[in-house]
Amino acid sequence: MTRAIARFTDAIVLLARLGAGLAFAVLIGTVLIQVIGRSTGVSAVWTEELTRYALLYMVAFGAGLALRTGDLVNVDVICEHLPSPIPWLLRLMCAIATAGLAIFLLAGAWRFTSIGAMQTSPALGMPMTYAHITVWLLLLLLAVFAALRVIGMLSRTEDGLPTQKTTDPG
Repeated sequence: MTRAIARFTDAIVLLARLGAGLAFAVLIGTVLIQVIGRSTGVSAVWTEELTRYALLYMVAFGAGLALRTGDLVNVDVICEHLPSPIPWLLRLMCAIATAGLAIFLLAGAWRFTSIGAMQTSPALGMPMTYAHITVWLLLLLLAVFAALRVIGMLSRTEDGLPTQKTTDPG
């Protein structure tokens, strides 16, 4: 079972990285179009909206990854210096609370997303559902990454500490 969870985790991490990377590429390309347009005096109105939406997608895909790597705000200065097993229990409780809150908010985020079907963006003319879905996606991925941490901690395959970022591609 732990092997299946590890494969699922790897797939979710890859999906989130690809999503964040694609959103970042769109953001870079759109800003480049903005800069060139402003330099030549021919500015495209739609670039402002697209940069905002790309940023929303980048955050939506990156929040779960940030939880995984410890890049979200952490208050562990005191917690990690407490006697064992208290730090482990606190990390478990935080992961359960994060997953629970994100799951609880999913229904409201979906209602918010459905409202976007009745609205269109002014410059791009696309349904706002495509922008609003980022809130739901952020919560979903945050819930999944927190739940995977809980599962890993309870199965003793991880200690709940953030994974270390690797800078070496090899």
